[in-house]
Amino acid sequence: MSCRGRCGFLSFALLGVAGAALAQGSGPVIVDLSRLSANLEPDFTLWRTGEGEAGKWTIVADPTAVNGQALGQLSDDRTDYRFPLAIYKPYSGKDLELSVRFKAVAGTVDEAGGIVLPLSTPDDYYVARANALEDNVRFYRVVKGRREQLAGADLKVSANQWHMLTLRAEGERFTVSFDGNALFSAQDGTFRDAGKVALWTKADSVTYFDTISITSLE
Repeated sequence: MSCRGRCGFLSFALLGVAGAALAQGSGPVIVDLSRLSANLEPDFTLWRTGEGEAGKWTIVADPTAVNGQALGQLSDDRTDYRFPLAIYKPYSGKDLELSVRFKAVAGTVDEAGGIVLPLSTPDDYYVARANALEDNVRFYRVVKGRREQLAGADLKVSANQWHMLTLRAEGERFTVSFDGNALFSAQDGTFRDAGKVALWTKADSVTYFDTISITSLE
């Protein structure tokens, strides 16, 4: 499924009410990939920011992943301004820490993996991403589908190797960590309301994800 703009977003925005209530006062929410079907129902909605074809997200076998399987984005559409999203439907929040283990598997335009919060529409969110072709980690604000870099760091991001990426949001302060090390922080107040969390890729990035953890800070 693809979406240009905000079409159909109300359906999964409403689902956030139950997710937010679940998170209050509880420990980390760990996404159990082992119980998902190949089309990721019922836990994920698939969308795309930008142009090009929709992402191809599915459960893939990988002996190096936790429990031998990962959530993969497999489309190799080379459209440069194309950002497939896998949006986690059961959860909605604002002050939280989102962590994911990812592996950049292939790509010629990009080899990138990222995490998104708080997503209010498929065109409005913050994203932290790491890129194995560029060897850097960046933090962006996306408003009406247009991306603006807020902070970043240059460091080695090895392809075909698992890395941990973490985005911590507390009020208007955001901290990005990579492989357990805090890289940088940024201040921004564009998005003040609770929203969804999501996985993110760019262009022709074939990327695997596992160990998705969401911790409420409220």
